[in-house]
Amino acid sequence: MSYNEPPNYGTPPPPPAGGYGYGGPVGGGDHPQGTTILILGILGIVCCGPLGIAAWVMGNKAIKEIDANPSAYTNRGTVNAGRICGMVGTILMVVGIVAYVLLIAIAGTVSFSTS
Repeated sequence: MSYNEPPNYGTPPPPPAGGYGYGGPVGGGDHPQGTTILILGILGIVCCGPLGIAAWVMGNKAIKEIDANPSAYTNRGTVNAGRICGMVGTILMVVGIVAYVLLIAIAGTVSFSTS
């Protein structure tokens, strides 16, 4: 052994790095509506409740498609997060509507006297 060679401790060299094949992602691709569902769910919470309903409905449909063919899609978590955000946005919208109706009903029963 010369001084220019690295010491050999009996460990095999690492395998060569895998190349990029033509098959695409190993587990399939993302569901085409995954990002849309997530964005609609977030917007349903933040500013527009009806978008939460859309995210909830679209998310349920996409989850059924993913569960029917789990090897085809890899973004179940994104779709589920958008669906849950849609649920939360819808519930907040309903609570807001109920609170508004109660506020109007209470304000209508209170009499203001100017004597």
